[in-house]
Amino acid sequence: MATKRDYYEILGVKKDASEEEIKKSYRKLAMKLHPDRNPDNPKSEEQFKEAKEAYEMLSDDQKRAAYDQYGHAGVEQGGGGAGFGGAGFGDAFGDIFGDIFGGGRQGGQRNNVYRGADLRYNMEISLEDAAKGTETKIRIPVQSACETCKGSGAKAGKSPITCTTCNGHGQVRMQQGFFSVQQTCPKCNGAGKVIKDEDKCVTCHGAGRVKQNKTLSVKIPAGVDEGDRIRLSGEGEAGVNGGPTGDLYVVVHLKEHEIFQREGGNLHCEMPISFSTAAIGGEIEVPTLGGSAKMKIPAETQTGGVFRLRGKGIKPLRQSEAGDLMVHVIVETPVKLTEHQKKLLREFEASTQGDAGKHSPRNKSWVDKAKEFFG
Repeated sequence: MATKRDYYEILGVKKDASEEEIKKSYRKLAMKLHPDRNPDNPKSEEQFKEAKEAYEMLSDDQKRAAYDQYGHAGVEQGGGGAGFGGAGFGDAFGDIFGDIFGGGRQGGQRNNVYRGADLRYNMEISLEDAAKGTETKIRIPVQSACETCKGSGAKAGKSPITCTTCNGHGQVRMQQGFFSVQQTCPKCNGAGKVIKDEDKCVTCHGAGRVKQNKTLSVKIPAGVDEGDRIRLSGEGEAGVNGGPTGDLYVVVHLKEHEIFQREGGNLHCEMPISFSTAAIGGEIEVPTLGGSAKMKIPAETQTGGVFRLRGKGIKPLRQSEAGDLMVHVIVETPVKLTEHQKKLLREFEASTQGDAGKHSPRNKSWVDKAKEFFG
């Protein structure tokens, strides 16, 4: 008995190849090795089946893990490629052309097992929960396999019969002049089989699936950011005719925060300070996600000055250190002054007029530029 070739070698990919790389390589090989395109090559059918078997093993996470650990022995029981012209061929052909032409093969019976649809759930969380992580429950509507008929769509003891319209092929051919167009059978919707009305499951009415609301627990890891996706494998919609269940993708959206704006691992906030603190300096308390922190304001600070508090931001996913808190100070103008306070400010203003260039360098520079502009 001939030794089987390595699946990765057959597809021409590395062992750490991604799902997309494996699929892309398989499609190229299937197009190249398809028996209809190689009528003079008697080995093309065997090579085509070999490529398909390799793809079936490596595109399934569990089978791939078993193969990586034990080799062919780890997948021998459930492995093996489907024969050319049967259901396996239809699946391969549909996989190659499905994205372009909407699926389906050019002839013969189709593979009627389909993977369930992936689902998306948009979740809004607070900035605090994004920083420290959290766990929450969500309720989603899904198409689940009917428990009464176990997904078959038929009553107990009954089974689907061959569709008389397409004779089980799932496709019908229409002739228009010189052109022959093949399309999905309108009666069985491409399944190749139908269930008599009297034989349909009373729960799902022959669909094999029912709509249900499912409650799931979702763990949000610390450091997630806007648009990050959390994959819940196998929590999507049920497959058709026993096909695998799809996945659920929870997409994270951050609620607007009253104080902070996030930029990667860094946080930004505006901090108002008094006129006197800006002029002579001082120490203020700044809010952080972990409480409050002291920050020194140097004398002669101007509006728009930015001060950095290191490590007071958020530690993003896949990073070892937290970002910083960027404090943007705003000098606040006093309001609702008493007459005495106004008098003191006028005296202060008068005391600085004698040397405006020293006390208000930015104002003097602006005035000089304005005079030069207006001639």
